Amino acid sequence: MLVTGCAGFLGFYITSFLARYATELGIERIVGTDTFLLARPAWLDELAKLPHVEIVAHDIAHDAIGDIPHARDVDLVLHMASIASPVFYRKHPVVTMEANVWGLRRLLDFYGEGGLRGLVFFSSSEIYGDPTPDAIPTPEGYRGLVSCTGPRACYDEAKRFGETMCWVYAQEYGLPVTAVRPFNNYGPGMRLDDRRAPADFAKAVVEGRDIVLLSDGTPTRTFCYVADAVAGYVKALVHGSYDAFNIGVERPEITMRQLADTYVAAGAEVFGYTGVVRFEAPDEAAYLTHNPQRRCPDISHAREMLGYDPRVEVDEGVGRFLRFLRETGARA
Repeated sequence: MLVTGCAGFLGFYITSFLARYATELGIERIVGTDTFLLARPAWLDELAKLPHVEIVAHDIAHDAIGDIPHARDVDLVLHMASIASPVFYRKHPVVTMEANVWGLRRLLDFYGEGGLRGLVFFSSSEIYGDPTPDAIPTPEGYRGLVSCTGPRACYDEAKRFGETMCWVYAQEYGLPVTAVRPFNNYGPGMRLDDRRAPADFAKAVVEGRDIVLLSDGTPTRTFCYVADAVAGYVKALVHGSYDAFNIGVERPEITMRQLADTYVAAGAEVFGYTGVVRFEAPDEAAYLTHNPQRRCPDISHAREMLGYDPRVEVDEGVGRFLRFLRETGARA
């Protein structure tokens, strides 16, 4: 099995899960690749000590796929390589596009001759842009309201084009390619300097600082605990034919202020946290540009086709995340 982008948040959880249950899942070897542009987490070195796990530095957009160890033996691929945090993909827009477009194209070409049992492209809920009220919860068939220019376009449009490539290669060459669209996943593996809200709030709790909201707190999201999300991704990997699936939770849809309050309550229990929620203006002018007001998936398609059944409520998930940080010395 090949996991590109193994050093990221989802890469941590998925690679750890696959490594732990490799025997039960019938996985002989897991090869993880990453450029380590943002970081090389210490946990990767621990995973690499396992006899069935190999971690290598590789740029999926520029280096030959054949240079990856055991590339010819791979029959399952999780293409996760991409910067996903808005703060960082605005700093590295070209790199972000390349991983999602050229990196994906290289994988599709390399494995296009057959032999694959499944390839999952990690798309994004951002392909929907800022949905109209009648499109929430948002089904996979919604075409989206997305700008092709602006500070978020490098990510949003690269994901959209990546999905088009997946569909074309599935139609033309019969590749078993599936696209998944994550909706606000959070939990263990998310670095405290990730700069997305769940990580920012966790960092404030760990450091004993007030939680600072850089919006008015009214945008709403549903938040999917990473263990639930990974179950969906693994099910999508063995789906075996082209499709696209929303992977997230339908409820509760809460405001960012409510999420912050959830961290305050869980932080008090786990860390003895005494901070409060404050509002400040963002330092970065583009911070809220094209930021969706609402984000909530319709997951009925994934329920029906994959048996996807997320169960962790946000209160429980935030508590789990903070306990993980406490138990690991806040080294996420």
